[in-house]
Amino acid sequence: MKHTFHIHGMTCNGCRSHVEETLSKVEGVSKATIDLEKAEATIEMESHIPIEKFQEALEADGGRYSIHQNGKHLHTHDNKKAEKPKGKGKGTFYCPMHCEDDKTYDKPGDCPVCGMDLVEEVNLTATSDTQYTCPMHPEIVKDEPGSCPICGMDLVPMEPDLSAEEKTYKKLLKKFWIAVVFTLPIFIIAMSEMLNNNPLYDIMEQKYWNWIQFALSIPVVFYATWMFFERAYKSIKTWNLNMFTLIGIGAGVAWLFSVIGMLFPDVFPEQFKTESGAVHVYFEAATVILTLVLLGQLLEARAHSKTNSAVKELLKLAPNQAIKIVDGEEVEVSIDEIALNDILKVKPGDKIPVDGVITQGNTSIDESMITGEPIPVNKAEDDKVSSGTINGNQSFLMKAEKVGSDTLLSQIIHMVNDASRSRAPIQNLADKVSGYFVPIVVIISVITFIVWSIWGPAPAYVYALVNAIAVLIIACPCALGLATPMSVMVGVGKGAQNGVLIKNAEALEKMDKVDTLIVDKTGTITEGKPTVEMVGAFNDVLSEKEVLQYIVSLNTNSEHPLAEATVKYGNEHNAEILKSADFSAVTGKGVEAKIDDKKVALGNPKMMEYAKADITSTMKEEAKSYQKQGKTVSYLAIDDAVVGYVVIGDKIKETSAKAVKVLQDKGIDVIMLTGDNHDTAQAVASELNLADFKASMLPEDKLKEVEKLQKNGKVVAMAGDGINDAPALAKSDVGIAMGTGTDVAIESAMITLVKGDLHGIVKARNLSHKVMRNIKQNLFFALIYNTLGVPIAAGVLFPFFGILLSPMIAALAMSFSSVSVIANALRLSSSTIG
Repeated sequence: MKHTFHIHGMTCNGCRSHVEETLSKVEGVSKATIDLEKAEATIEMESHIPIEKFQEALEADGGRYSIHQNGKHLHTHDNKKAEKPKGKGKGTFYCPMHCEDDKTYDKPGDCPVCGMDLVEEVNLTATSDTQYTCPMHPEIVKDEPGSCPICGMDLVPMEPDLSAEEKTYKKLLKKFWIAVVFTLPIFIIAMSEMLNNNPLYDIMEQKYWNWIQFALSIPVVFYATWMFFERAYKSIKTWNLNMFTLIGIGAGVAWLFSVIGMLFPDVFPEQFKTESGAVHVYFEAATVILTLVLLGQLLEARAHSKTNSAVKELLKLAPNQAIKIVDGEEVEVSIDEIALNDILKVKPGDKIPVDGVITQGNTSIDESMITGEPIPVNKAEDDKVSSGTINGNQSFLMKAEKVGSDTLLSQIIHMVNDASRSRAPIQNLADKVSGYFVPIVVIISVITFIVWSIWGPAPAYVYALVNAIAVLIIACPCALGLATPMSVMVGVGKGAQNGVLIKNAEALEKMDKVDTLIVDKTGTITEGKPTVEMVGAFNDVLSEKEVLQYIVSLNTNSEHPLAEATVKYGNEHNAEILKSADFSAVTGKGVEAKIDDKKVALGNPKMMEYAKADITSTMKEEAKSYQKQGKTVSYLAIDDAVVGYVVIGDKIKETSAKAVKVLQDKGIDVIMLTGDNHDTAQAVASELNLADFKASMLPEDKLKEVEKLQKNGKVVAMAGDGINDAPALAKSDVGIAMGTGTDVAIESAMITLVKGDLHGIVKARNLSHKVMRNIKQNLFFALIYNTLGVPIAAGVLFPFFGILLSPMIAALAMSFSSVSVIANALRLSSSTIG
């Protein structure tokens, strides 16, 4: 039998797989398949199972999801949108370990899977949110400075509200100091038992000091660190066992044992008692462990704010105000008030407010914050400028071409933020290990207690209890879960600062494995700024001026870089533009249209075949002389006859040759695929010392080449900048788009190079290698730490060296292991990637 149901509450792939697994375990179910997009479950069963049975299974799993008959889902939850917490962030929260992929929550709290504090997403809006108020009348709040309407006093900026991140840190800090204040006297009382003639016992008996320790432990257990027990309970209830499971069991057993021992001493054997007859209590172990774990959480909260500092730094680049020219007057406006085609004035030292083009003036612009290159770039009229870059010492006017979220800076910020929260495939290994690790540790702890109880020295039960607790505490797998996401977050930010934009963590991991790089020629190896070098006619029917006239008339309808170059050349030579109709672009070949009722085509030899126009051997020889110099020749055909040509040059980027050599030295095969002819391609390949290249490649040819290499076991990266590169970019293992190229190419790629040269690929490769090495270091530290820590805590060294691990030392080591993983990840931010 097969039935389809509606599932409510799913938001991500993590939810999908979780619900799928839960429903599959219901007795009688042979298969359960979830469609996340439709929010539907298709369940195959041996015989009819009532829907209530499935609902019971989902409720037992934590009640986050519900199942309904298709079309009968009643929205019993509150449809009112959850109020976003006040603060600098977006009011959207996610788990730093990405337990459920990209699932988010609308309020702060704990991750329902791992129990970690949820982290708030950075507000990606770069606009100013400063508000102003009156010192005498705080009820007056305005969005801009001015005077108070009541008393006339100048309004002053309001104190900015703290982000949820900072609020969490401050709350943890407050709880930590409360824990320290109450734990310290407990620790002193407990340690005093080691003194001969303990002076405290002159004041009162030990059993009364036990009561004082109990009273002092209550604020620590039930206020400062109670959240750990809540998380432990939730983890056991949902069977998402994690670090808090171990902490809750370990510290909880120590504290409850002490309370029972204090209240009912007669139920314990003599081994647990002191000379005075009072039972040994472990209030100090429980409170010190909990306080040290709280310290670890505090340090992690502080470190988390540093890992996403790249996004925060990028946000600082965006200006809040701009100068707009309105009816010849300069008006200061908010960044939100800028519309497309507005004329803006940028003064010396100002940040450029939006993406656009210079309409008047020239200057030098510091673009280091988005390209990573420190040398200012000279700009003149018609040159593009980007939001967030800094103007030099000349004023200029610009026209706004991209505003709001469409600007390059906004796209960078969103890409960095999304990539920071993505999962690397290597993280699945850590998740799998953590899933088996906790129950195994609990079993080892029980075995430790049994072994020490039977074969341990007197007092055997005391040794058994202490060592069992030490095993639970030392084994916390928090460091294992943090190993990957912390490195990814810092690595992605480092890349952004150097003009390498990573779309997701998978790209970082794959880039380290790449052994073959395919590069396009125009705009990738070359500057992508073609210039017309000459126009020629093949017969006496048309003059060179008339050939140019037809070429320009055709290309006014095209957005191709070669077309723009010919139109610019035509304007400079005052070419008359003829009226055209039925224009069409033939991808990878050229363009065609009707001009003066004549069928006109312009493009490469394949375009001439398409237009049924023959290129004679004489024409080919004439074109070849230019092609051997690395020039591109496009043919013009009118009514099936080839009548002229245009020679276009495109300078090779200065960084291309050096970048190709560095990549080859790293063992990467570099192959050039171009739509240009063989002779032009060979000239460029010779200059770059490329042994492997293919010419006259159409988009489908590039795609087939990628597939062929992948079938041969190669890990292929493809770098390109045009629409014709998009299929190959999408198919390759790692697509790399030049930031100077088209939006389609950037959308299809996993990595975007802002500056748009091959040296960016060297940076991307170095970055991926360093991030993956950092992740492996973190995983090694976490695994070796647990592998060595658990047997030492269990007491394997005691028979040989008399060494035991105190639960308090175990808690300290466990907390600092997580911090050390984050610190190792933060090292990436100070490394160089070329």
